[in-house]
Amino acid sequence: MKILLIEDEAGLVFTLTDRLISEGYKVSSARDGEAGLNLALNTSFDLIILDIMLPKKSGLDVCRELRAKGIITPILMLTAKGETTDKVVGLKLGADDYLTKPFEVIELMARIEALLRRSKFTVSNTLETFTFGEIEIDFKRAEVKKNNEFLDLSAMEFKLLQYFIEHRGELLKRDELLDEVWGYDAMPTTRTVDVHIAWLRQKLEDNPRYPQYIQTVHGFGYKFTA
Repeated sequence: MKILLIEDEAGLVFTLTDRLISEGYKVSSARDGEAGLNLALNTSFDLIILDIMLPKKSGLDVCRELRAKGIITPILMLTAKGETTDKVVGLKLGADDYLTKPFEVIELMARIEALLRRSKFTVSNTLETFTFGEIEIDFKRAEVKKNNEFLDLSAMEFKLLQYFIEHRGELLKRDELLDEVWGYDAMPTTRTVDVHIAWLRQKLEDNPRYPQYIQTVHGFGYKFTA
C-alpha cells in the first residue's frame, strides 16, 4: 500500500514515515501544498494524509482540487486542536476522515487501516445501477444524477448512499454505519453520520426537512426507503 504524506512539520514527517514504513507501507512525502497536489495528481496512492495548515497551498485547497479532478483516493486530514470549522469544511470538500493534533500514532494507524479497508468497499456485482424518484445512480462510474443533472457527492457520501441502497428497508444504527462505511467503531459523541446524512438529504431530497428516502427512526437510527 502506498501512502502520500503532505505535512510541513519535519519532526512529524520523520516520525510518521518511520512508523508507516515499519508497518509495511510505502511512503512518499511533500512539505507544501503545491508539491503534494502535484504528487497526488501524477502518482497513484492508496491513501493521502493531508495537513490543513500548509505553505503555498492549504490542505483544504488541495482536497478541493483533487476531488474536482476526479481523484477519489481516501483522504485523512490532520487538523489543529479545536478547529471545528476546518473539520466540517474538510469533510464537505470530500475528505474521508480527520484527526486532531496532537494525536497518538496508534490512533492514526487505526484510522489508516479503517480507511484502506473501506476503500475496497464495492457494490455487489449484480447491482450496477439503481433508480429512485428522480435519482439515477451508476455504481460502476460512481455517478449520481437528479433530473438528468450530475450531483456533486463526496467519496464518503457516495459510499454512505451505496450502503443505504444495498440495505434498503433495513433499520441501520449509527454505530453500524460508522463501522461498515467509515470503518471504525462509534464514539458516544460523534455526529459524523448525522452530518453526512444531512448533506445527502440536501442533495437528494426535494424537501430535506421532510425526507422521503433517508428517514430517521427516532431513538434507533436510519432507514432508506425507495
